[in-house]
Amino acid sequence: MAHRTVREAMTARVATATEDASFKIPAEILAEHHISAVPVLDARGRVAGVVSEIDLLRKEEYQEDAGAPAPPRWRHRADRSRAAGLTARDLMTSPAVTISQDASVVEAARALDRHRVRHRVRRLVVLADDGGLVGIITPIDLLKVYLRSDQEIRDEIVHDVIIHYLGTDPLRVKVAVADGIVTLGGEVEKKSMMAIAVRMARAVDGAVDVEAQLSYQIDDDRVP
Repeated sequence: MAHRTVREAMTARVATATEDASFKIPAEILAEHHISAVPVLDARGRVAGVVSEIDLLRKEEYQEDAGAPAPPRWRHRADRSRAAGLTARDLMTSPAVTISQDASVVEAARALDRHRVRHRVRRLVVLADDGGLVGIITPIDLLKVYLRSDQEIRDEIVHDVIIHYLGTDPLRVKVAVADGIVTLGGEVEKKSMMAIAVRMARAVDGAVDVEAQLSYQIDDDRVP
């Protein structure tokens, strides 16, 4: 059973800026497209970094203002130097945090969480096998798996989990899905299959939770 890939979930149409773009260009792109970051491409068309709204706001943050508290002294020198930046090259965070278009949505979610904590990253730049930019993936994109219909989730569980993974007659196991919550009923051949069925059904993209109402024929815990 395979999870959806980043390719299936990502936003493929990506606005970009060049390294020598002036400060206002990324700002205009973010405002026009209602996005929080823009990839920056080098002269070869490769991703050199990302300019986010936070990168741009540093210029405002370090402006003189007697009425506002001064930025913390512990701020890194790099943050202060970016505040003086005039081009995307000066402003961008580099290298960009990237992921392969063939990675699963699970890998993407884990990568986003890891980099969110460490580097305050809220999106991943998606690259093709040759390293070219093919998209952007954000938490909102990943949450789209929960927009799958109940019927679509049920069909995948019956086909991939019940028939192919467990090798069980689908007439013996009843699968119902309501608002993403899966209910497994009926009977499986062995007791050990119950936990496997629940675990695998819960791993299906879009499944919110799994409730098991299963019985079994053979208690294989007791088999010598």
